[in-house]
Amino acid sequence: MNLMDTMQGSLLENFFPAGWDLAKMDACIGTPEDVLDRQSFWHKDFTPVQCESLSDFDVLMGHEIALQIKETKDAGRKCAFILPVGPMGMYKWVVYFLKSWNVDCKHVTTFNMDEWADGEGNTLPSDNPAAFQYAMEQALFNPLGELTVPADQRNFATRDNLPTYPGKIAALKAEGAKLVLVYGVGRMCHIAFWEPMMGGEFDSDEEWAKQPYRLGMKLHPLTIEQNAITSFKSRTTLVPCRANTIGPGLFLQADYAIGGCDGTLSRGMQWQGLSFWTTLRYGPDRWVTSSYIPTLPGKLFFDKELAGPLVAECN
Repeated sequence: MNLMDTMQGSLLENFFPAGWDLAKMDACIGTPEDVLDRQSFWHKDFTPVQCESLSDFDVLMGHEIALQIKETKDAGRKCAFILPVGPMGMYKWVVYFLKSWNVDCKHVTTFNMDEWADGEGNTLPSDNPAAFQYAMEQALFNPLGELTVPADQRNFATRDNLPTYPGKIAALKAEGAKLVLVYGVGRMCHIAFWEPMMGGEFDSDEEWAKQPYRLGMKLHPLTIEQNAITSFKSRTTLVPCRANTIGPGLFLQADYAIGGCDGTLSRGMQWQGLSFWTTLRYGPDRWVTSSYIPTLPGKLFFDKELAGPLVAECN
């Protein structure tokens, strides 16, 4: 007896995206011993990296981001970063490594991938503690001090600025800039807030893959609850139901991708194992946004607990 056996006539019957194959998702789950087994659709330069602890995860992911900044600086090349607010622990280590190496970010342009919004794309004030701009300033830009990304090279996903992302990124790439995607994988297998329900709006994967952004994206209830747990200390009532977000038309352009899955809690509890395994094993499908991640070159850092075994354990 499981979810699929008992869903008909339940309150979850129409809860999940219409294009989700739940049985296929469940079949993606492997064992800790085979989590690194390469799949046929993976890019030859895509590598999952298992982390023994959350502290290791933060250091390794932070080092990978800082290294991209240093290497492009050394090469005399511009670098454009698409950045998330979640995971966050790596940013203090980006600061640590750049300060240790005395590497500045004058050659860096950043694009925050999403922001809370209403239906018209209006966003929270930048000084609101829940705003992603506020989080980035506190975690990365301000602590870097004199080495920081110039203020006019930081982009946030506001109603007016998000539509300028495609042109700005295209111009930077035309100048030879390296585009680096930094991301987390959501409970609904989203990248940024590009929700899987978007798969139903398009007739083909190709059309879906061209979409650059969306203002006021409707968020799935599980996305709301994920953020209630991770960012709002359980207060679902504080979580906006919409967000501005980049789409696959931008993140699939990445020359390199640095991902993080750290969705473990405590006492054996977690929220991310299924979405992590689905990302690795499902295969590219517009109804499962993160399924495209292994087709990009880069590294996906993950807490080893997400590898399982994903079996029932009453807590």
